[in-house]
Amino acid sequence: MKKILIVFGTRPEAIKMAPLVKEFELHPEEFDVRVCVTAQHREMLDQVLTFFDIKPQYDLDLMKPGQDLYGLTAAIITELKPVLEDFKPDFIFVHGDTTTTMASSIAGFYSGAKVCHIEAGLRTHNKYAPFPEEINRQITGRLTDFHFAPTTASKENLVKENIDPKDILVTGNTVIDALIQSVEKVKREPSSLIKDLDDKLNKAPLLLVTGHRRENHGDGFIRICEALKTIAIERKELQIVYPVHLNPKVLEPVNRILGDIENIHLIKPLAYHDFIWMMDRAKIIITDSGGVQEEAPSLGKPVLVMRETTERPEAVDAGTVILVGTNTQKIINETFALLDNEAHFKEMSSRHNPYGDGNACSRIVNFMKELDLKNV
Repeated sequence: MKKILIVFGTRPEAIKMAPLVKEFELHPEEFDVRVCVTAQHREMLDQVLTFFDIKPQYDLDLMKPGQDLYGLTAAIITELKPVLEDFKPDFIFVHGDTTTTMASSIAGFYSGAKVCHIEAGLRTHNKYAPFPEEINRQITGRLTDFHFAPTTASKENLVKENIDPKDILVTGNTVIDALIQSVEKVKREPSSLIKDLDDKLNKAPLLLVTGHRRENHGDGFIRICEALKTIAIERKELQIVYPVHLNPKVLEPVNRILGDIENIHLIKPLAYHDFIWMMDRAKIIITDSGGVQEEAPSLGKPVLVMRETTERPEAVDAGTVILVGTNTQKIINETFALLDNEAHFKEMSSRHNPYGDGNACSRIVNFMKELDLKNV
């Protein structure tokens, strides 16, 4: 029996790892699977665990007020040591590009476990964008034994870095597995918050906004907010919903610039199931999130990405997203183009999602079944 430790710490990781946990649990005769959460995010992480009915065997509960990257990195490595000594996993699974991912891969490497990286191979080749995620991915990639790449482009990035192709499997992205499993449930069982918000929207076209990335703090968020203000004022029929990240560097400019505009709804961050409903309800999504770039095209939603570069170029190439950065006029122009040009909107919303078909987790589990412990 193969012993597998799955480690994650943030809401996006939890969303993308949850369907993998469930897939492994379908094969108890072959895998002894345990889940460890660092709780790099706490409340938002717990919402996802509850939605997917996952009960971690290990909870490091590391989130602290004023937490910085120095302390978090050290704490993850130190606190994972007794977990690894207790369980002695053969494989440690990490996801994506967070500090939890990078530090857990180091700890797993120190313990002698084989590191398995979900969503491997994404690159911008700019170590400051996104920060610190690009370097977290690259460090994890150097420590990884088995790379589960979401696309062929991600695999090609790894091959260029001299990773042996036999250690890379193209799977699609597990976030699509999570989305497909969740969207119908959310439609059947909308929360009271969503019911109330839906009444306020009154069937008006909805523009959904999310934004939190460090590289946009400061002037970037001011330009973003000025764009949203102009869009709201010039298009009174449009309702804009913005679940605002709790970081003060986001809260301050958003509330100052957008707080008094009638058709802009500034709300608290949404639980995963509520956010899925909101994406499905939206006409257009404006975001700086990586996960939304992957999810929204499966729901037929055009996405404007408030980043100068993306480690997900497949979406740009496929025409499912458009990079607008934090350029105020470009955000306005691209939004109006989608609202005013029905042919453009339909073309973008009907494009094929390059990130998968919802079967990524079964591909990963089947790969792990075939591995011979004696030869890895």
